[in-house]
Amino acid sequence: MKEQLIVKNLPFIKILPAWAQELSYKYCSKTANLYIIHGNIRDFLPHKMNEGEFNFVKIQDYVSEVLFGNRDIIAFWDRSSGVSFCTPEMQKDYIRTMRERFPDTEDEELFSSDPAKAFRVLERYFLLNIPQKKRIVLIIDYAETVVPAGEVSKLDEVDRYCFVTLNRWSHDPVFTKGDVSVILLSENLSDLNPRIVASPSTIKVEIPIPDGTVRSSFLEFLDSKESLLLDKGLTPASVGALTSGLNLVNLNRLAAESWQEDNPISMDYLKARKREIIESEAGGLLEFMETEHDLSFVSGHDFVRKRFRNAARALKQGRLDVLPMGYLISGPIGTGKSFMVSAFAGEIGVPMVKFKNFRSKWQGVTESNLERVLIILKAMAPVAVMIDEADAFLGDRNQEGDSGTSNRIFAQLASFMGNTEYRGKIIWFLITCRPDLLPIDLKRQGRAEEHLALFYPDTEADKAALFDVLVRKLDLPIRKFPISDLLRKFKHDFSGADLEAVLIRAKLKAAMDGRSFVTKEDLDETMADFVPPAYPHEIELQNLVAVLECTSKEMVPKRFQNLDRSRLVKDIQELKSLLGER
Repeated sequence: MKEQLIVKNLPFIKILPAWAQELSYKYCSKTANLYIIHGNIRDFLPHKMNEGEFNFVKIQDYVSEVLFGNRDIIAFWDRSSGVSFCTPEMQKDYIRTMRERFPDTEDEELFSSDPAKAFRVLERYFLLNIPQKKRIVLIIDYAETVVPAGEVSKLDEVDRYCFVTLNRWSHDPVFTKGDVSVILLSENLSDLNPRIVASPSTIKVEIPIPDGTVRSSFLEFLDSKESLLLDKGLTPASVGALTSGLNLVNLNRLAAESWQEDNPISMDYLKARKREIIESEAGGLLEFMETEHDLSFVSGHDFVRKRFRNAARALKQGRLDVLPMGYLISGPIGTGKSFMVSAFAGEIGVPMVKFKNFRSKWQGVTESNLERVLIILKAMAPVAVMIDEADAFLGDRNQEGDSGTSNRIFAQLASFMGNTEYRGKIIWFLITCRPDLLPIDLKRQGRAEEHLALFYPDTEADKAALFDVLVRKLDLPIRKFPISDLLRKFKHDFSGADLEAVLIRAKLKAAMDGRSFVTKEDLDETMADFVPPAYPHEIELQNLVAVLECTSKEMVPKRFQNLDRSRLVKDIQELKSLLGER
C-alpha cells in the first residue's frame, strides 16, 4: 500500500534523483493515480546503489525495479509491443486469472496492441486484484500515440476512447484507494492532449538531461568497463564537465564510436562531436555559431563594448547574479549587430547557438519543437542564445490565423526567458533593426533587460578605425596608406557592411590583376564606383526607433542626444506614415 511506502522507503527516497523523489512523494500522498513522466525519458537513468556507485538503466526498468521493486503487478503497454509484464510470474498470473474469470477472452485480446482492447482487458484484471490490496502500476509508453494533442472533437474513435478511459481512471476513487497508478511516458508534454496535461488530477514529472556529476559518473562507469578511450590529459571527470547538453545515450554513442575508430577522445574531437550531436538532438532547430573573434575585432560602439566586457568579467568571476537576463540589440542594417554578439561569445568562451525556424504547418509540432529546444538549452547552460530578426521570428501573443499556436509559442518562450533561475546561465540576445515591432512583453525588465544600440560611424576617425578593424578581420593583405584621404574624398555614409563590401571588391580587383595585395589605387577605384544602397527613410526610421529604445544616453550619437522624446515619437510616426506603415 502507499502508506507503507512512506515508512519502508523513506531512507531510500533520499538517495533518488530529484525527479524520482518528486514522483515518490506524490505517489505516497495518495492524491492522484495518473502521472506523466516527460523530458529525457529515452536516456539511461542513474540509480545510486552505494556511495560513489551507480547503476544505469532505462526508464521502464527504473520505474519497475528502482521505484517499485518489481513487487505486486507492473504492466507495460505501447502500440508496438502491446501488453507485457515486468516479470514472467506476473504474466503467468495475468493469463491464469483472466482465463479463469473470463474464459471467452482470446490470447490476442490479452496482449493486444489495440488500446481499446488492451485497456478494457487490463481494467478487468486490475479490478479483480484491487480487493487483494495489491499495488498495481501500468506504464504506457509513447503516450502521445494514445492521447495526442488536439481538440477532442477532432480525435478518431479509438483516441476518444483512450482519452475518456484515462480521464475516468484518473478520477476513479476505486483506482486511487485501490493503489492503481497509471504512468504515461512522452518526451514532450506538448505532444499530449492539453486537457489530460492540464487536469489537476494529473501529476507531471520532468526528467532533466543529466548534470556534470552524473555524466562524469557514467564516463567513469564506461572507463571501469574498459570501453572509454581518452586522449592524454583528459579524464572522465573533465570530459563530463565539458559535455553539457549531452545525455548518457549520447555519451555512450560518442565513446563507442571513438573506441570503434580507435580514435581517442580529444578536445577537438569532443567539440566537433558535441556540436553534431546537439544539432541532431535539436532536430536542426539550433545552429552553433562559430566565432574566431572577440570584442577587440569590434570598432567603435565603445559604450556597448564596455558593457559586454563588464559582463564577461562578471561571468568569469562567477557573479551570475549581476548579469541581465538578456539583451536587446538594435540599430540600422549593416552596423554589425550579429557580429558584435558573436564577438561577445568569443570573449567569454561559452557556446553560442542560434534559433532556427521551429514552426511547422502541422498542429502541435511547433510547440513540441520549442519544448525540445528549451530542454536542450537548460542542459547546455551556460550558453548564449542569438535570435536574429527577432521582431519577425518571435511574433506576439495577439497573432491570429493559426488556431492559437503563435499565442501559445509566444507565452511559452516569454515565460522561459523570464525565469530568473537561468540568470547568467542562459543569456538571450534579441537582434533587430526594428525594436518597435518587438512585443513589449519580451523587452521589459526581467527578460531582455539591457537595451543596446549600434549606429553608423559618425566621424572620419571612427570610419578610419572601422577600416583598420575590417582589414584585420578579413586578414586583408594591403599596402599601408592613410585611409583618411579616401574617406575625405568619398563622403559616403558608410556602414560597416558597406565598407566590408568595398574591401572585398578591392581584393577581387587586385586578384584579377594578378596581385596578392591591395593598393590605395584599388580602393580609390572601388570606392569611386561603389554606390551604397539608398533607403534613406528606412534607415532614418531604424535610427530613430533604436534611439528611442536605448536605456542609456551615452550610447546615443550626438546628433540625436538633444532630441525631445515627444518630438522623436512624432518623427517616427511621420516616417511610418510615409512608408505606409501603421
